[in-house]
Amino acid sequence: MNTLEKVQKSLAHFSKSERKVAEVILASPQTAIHSSIATLAKMADVSEPTVNRFCRRLDTKGFPDFKLHLAQSLANGTPYVSRHVEEDDSPDSYTTKIFESSMASLDTARQSLDTSAINKAVDVLTQAKKISFFGLGASSAVAHDAQNKFFRFNVPVICFDDVLMQRMSCINSTEGDVVVLISHTGRTKSLIDIARLARENGAAVIGITARNSPLSAECTLPVTIEVPEDTDMYLPMASRLAQLVIIDVLATGFTLRRGPRFRDSLKRVKEVLKESRITVDHSHV
Repeated sequence: MNTLEKVQKSLAHFSKSERKVAEVILASPQTAIHSSIATLAKMADVSEPTVNRFCRRLDTKGFPDFKLHLAQSLANGTPYVSRHVEEDDSPDSYTTKIFESSMASLDTARQSLDTSAINKAVDVLTQAKKISFFGLGASSAVAHDAQNKFFRFNVPVICFDDVLMQRMSCINSTEGDVVVLISHTGRTKSLIDIARLARENGAAVIGITARNSPLSAECTLPVTIEVPEDTDMYLPMASRLAQLVIIDVLATGFTLRRGPRFRDSLKRVKEVLKESRITVDHSHV
């Protein structure tokens, strides 16, 4: 975990004065890197010893060492750490915050992704007799999007966001079937049970979920992503975007693995879909 992520995740554990320091740093990491300890203390309205105490809480030796670690975080491609939306934010402010935090979260997810796990998941999917996509809550929308993508691939695809239907489907699964479970936290009890049930019935289980989560431990093949997100107050946003991108990545891998003839048949599907759309006449524009 880089220094900016450490600051973000430690907010709840800081004292009131230490949190002031954290908020100043998160609001503008670049300014903090080029500030003296006296300047930062003044910006946060705290004493210099408080800034030093804050730095030691993050396992650095003091303010100069902390600034070095902070600079490394920014150099490693963390352009922005999600700022929380405030009640008095203007439309311009909260729109900017959501877009910027979403882009930063997608970048964090990309850096945390193991492409060898993607490669293995594509292997499993291209050999599947049947593919099932299951998600609950916000993740159910991602499961439906996955069904829409993979439905065009000439392989039986199902999607359920009802726990009983998910369980019945897993009981009827056999070797060669693939169940893809989507969960941001990986701590949803019913999905953990379903992963176990699917494996017991011979299916391969791919989990798009958090690293070291109970769900990832139950999957045949976990595809894990790290998405920093506060889900207590606002509905999950960035996690859903990251999951949708992972589905796109798997669908693209599936298409490339199947070869040119398969891509030609997908092209024909797309041509048929064109007929359902109104043609735009650009000559009058």
